[in-house]
Amino acid sequence: MRSSSKNRPDDESETELERQLAVIRRGVAEILPSEAELRERLSRSISTRTPLLIKAGFDPTAPHLHLGHAVLLQKLHQFQELGHAVTFLIGDFTGMIGDPSGMSETRKPLTAEQVKDNAKTYQQQIRHFLDPARTTIAFNSAWMRPMTAEQFIHLAAQYNVARMLEREDFRTRFEAHRPIGLHEFLYPLIQGYDSVMLRADVELGGTDQKFNLLVGRELQKPTGQPPQIVITMPLLEGTDGVRKMSKSFGNAIGIEEPPEEIFGKIMNVPDGLMHRYYQLLTDEDLNLVRSMHPKEAKYRLAHLLVERFHGEDAATHARTVFDKKHPPGGIVPLSAEITGDTSITGRPIVIKAATLLDALVEAELVKSKSEARRLIEQGAVDVDGRRIDDPAWALPTGQRLQVKVGKRRFAAIARS
Repeated sequence: MRSSSKNRPDDESETELERQLAVIRRGVAEILPSEAELRERLSRSISTRTPLLIKAGFDPTAPHLHLGHAVLLQKLHQFQELGHAVTFLIGDFTGMIGDPSGMSETRKPLTAEQVKDNAKTYQQQIRHFLDPARTTIAFNSAWMRPMTAEQFIHLAAQYNVARMLEREDFRTRFEAHRPIGLHEFLYPLIQGYDSVMLRADVELGGTDQKFNLLVGRELQKPTGQPPQIVITMPLLEGTDGVRKMSKSFGNAIGIEEPPEEIFGKIMNVPDGLMHRYYQLLTDEDLNLVRSMHPKEAKYRLAHLLVERFHGEDAATHARTVFDKKHPPGGIVPLSAEITGDTSITGRPIVIKAATLLDALVEAELVKSKSEARRLIEQGAVDVDGRRIDDPAWALPTGQRLQVKVGKRRFAAIARS
């Protein structure tokens, strides 16, 4: 019988593998070509104690990063915390072409000066996510500018137009007789070549980048490099809750915006997106998030993000500023039990509900009618300091009522 001590190294490696996979899977849209290939690459990395090279590219097309970009930065941060080597690639060369991903028409190219200025700000902003001492910053102009015409022709010969037109945005424009610039075909090739030059093991990108990321695998194969694993991340919806976050849509939250602006914008994000924002932008326990009231979750997320970008004091001040601008006539979500005076000032939430059960739901003090009924019947609901245990208790009309649910949820309400 083998001793347990002989099994321990293998057991420890398997445990570490599962731990890393759990972190990496969080929020991911796709792992290509398969999770099995990622598992194999990770297992080899762990057993040989050789970190994987993780790459993500950002074209400096605007001076400031926003939370949409932060989705990839957060995943890079997670890989870095797992001990892998992270390369933040600034596409100062590809930025002058313009990524055609998801575009219905040709992008307006940026000048070299615009790209250079924007790239400087990116290097400063990524410090909120990545440890500068452990992060490699690369520029794809380093290998693209010295490339000769002959070398470029050789690169272009490794892909064909038919494959390019398989790409949905190119195919849509071609079928609609909208122009496609020849330089746009070069973009996926150059992005793929970046992976060859960096010898990437894993490349991260948004779901709209899938075609470009897979080109990198194809270009690595002839060089003898193991083709990179592709991990795509969802596109984060902006403050409107509908379209992807973009400054051009006016729904972006910039990571360098003033603390009060970030806090206020997070508080305006639709409740239904809270779980997604937590999943993609933080390392918070998602089970804990699910147990929180939506407004409490928003306060917590706003504090976490402002603290990350501006510090603890700025986050606390931003909360104070927000509450002064928006008197808590509604719920007062706190992470600890309220003691002392719990009176609520400001305008009450005007509701139409006739019963206490329906009022708790309409005022968003609970998530469902079943939760409201349970809490009322358990004696966990007070109205103006009086415990009410009847779900059908009728609310008087036109009267301001102070409602307490459990230890941490308070609201001033008035039936219309």
